[in-house]
Amino acid sequence: MGFKCGIVGLPNVGKSTLFNALTNSTKAQAANFPFCTIDPNIGIVSVPDERLDQLAVISESKKKINTTISFVDIAGLVKGASKGEGLGNKFLSHIREVDAIIHMIRCFDSDDIQNVNPTVDPVRDLEIIETEMKLADLESIQKRLEKKNKKNVSIEELKMLEMAQKIIDEGDNLELIINGFDKKLLKNSGLLITKPKLYVCNVDEKSIESGNNYTKDFINKFGKKNTLIISADIENQINQLEDENEKQNYMKMINISETGLNSLIKKGYELLSLQTFFTSGPEESRAWTITRESTAPKAAGEIHSDFEKGFIRAETISFDDFLKNQGWLKSKEAGKMRLEGKDYIVKDGDVLNFRFNT
Repeated sequence: MGFKCGIVGLPNVGKSTLFNALTNSTKAQAANFPFCTIDPNIGIVSVPDERLDQLAVISESKKKINTTISFVDIAGLVKGASKGEGLGNKFLSHIREVDAIIHMIRCFDSDDIQNVNPTVDPVRDLEIIETEMKLADLESIQKRLEKKNKKNVSIEELKMLEMAQKIIDEGDNLELIINGFDKKLLKNSGLLITKPKLYVCNVDEKSIESGNNYTKDFINKFGKKNTLIISADIENQINQLEDENEKQNYMKMINISETGLNSLIKKGYELLSLQTFFTSGPEESRAWTITRESTAPKAAGEIHSDFEKGFIRAETISFDDFLKNQGWLKSKEAGKMRLEGKDYIVKDGDVLNFRFNT
């Protein structure tokens, strides 16, 4: 299934630079003036996974196919976007389409890069963006709750919209709505306040390892759990190095253990409750993304809808057993292959082969 993350923030905070680094491209225009990104740039990135590399070797696969993540570089938001200021209307329509929001926050000083505000203040900047999202949601909710539109709204959706309106008006805890309603209903609502969020503090090179006063202020206010400290400029430099050894040596030199892409993917999977299962054989080894607590038929459906409809059993081996026994045959001989039915909850790293009726 993969997932789609929208990179948002005020103009000139480093969104397009991060996008180019993450997607290893120069697709997004990165320039020192507001609104250089107008239409959203979309990049599809392979998710690195050492387990898939190992499976491909064991099965002597002709092909290796990673699962993917999509990044969307969305136009810079300004105060008043909910009323159409800047490129507000475009911003808000594009951000409704993503699974998760990556808030890009400026946490560096620079005389060379314009700032739409007179000072660097990451807390204020995020509050501007969040306020505009709430105002946009409020307008959408009010329209749907108008008498002429209410007849098209289900009872459950009506409850959700009324609660969302109360939360925005009174500043109540967002968890009340996020945990109180069906995830599919929340997703289909298009409400921005319900989307999972990651915060990326964009810093200069000297602040990568330990952060700076700006990141400390931000983390004190919004917490560490969903916050990453990344230098978009350094990420770009890493990706411009073609030799893998050069990349590793450069990362050691600046004291970072993994790239921003890997950090974002890990946080993203955690945030969206995603996990990976594998299929592996001589033709191909492939990684697939599913939500946690997915049943075996649901996982089969990620490969093809017919697999889910005609599901009979899933031949299942844990990744560790597959690795230890060097493949399907010896795992089966060692009694490590199980036949699982419709109620089986797939675990992260499971290697699966589906039996189904056509």
